[in-house]
Amino acid sequence: MGRLVITHSTYLEGLIPVLRRLAQHEAIDTITPAVIARVRGRSPQLQLRISAPIQGGHKLVARRGGSVQEVFIVTGLSAAELKPLLETVLGRT
Repeated sequence: MGRLVITHSTYLEGLIPVLRRLAQHEAIDTITPAVIARVRGRSPQLQLRISAPIQGGHKLVARRGGSVQEVFIVTGLSAAELKPLLETVLGRT
């Protein structure tokens, strides 16, 4: 079971419960939500997309409404292995 790092005072609505479910997977070591920014498009529901590989894991982009938030995940999973896990924790299996 991994750990979820809570360092900010602001998160996208609904993001923390999803990340807590993700952290319960045995292959996840650490999840760190990071910077929030405004974007032009609108996403009616929470989305998690793998953005880029980082040393030891992956950078995700979480979108909801007109905001986006970076999320860093330390894991040994490949992007192909992580993607179905993200769909599962979002309830879209």
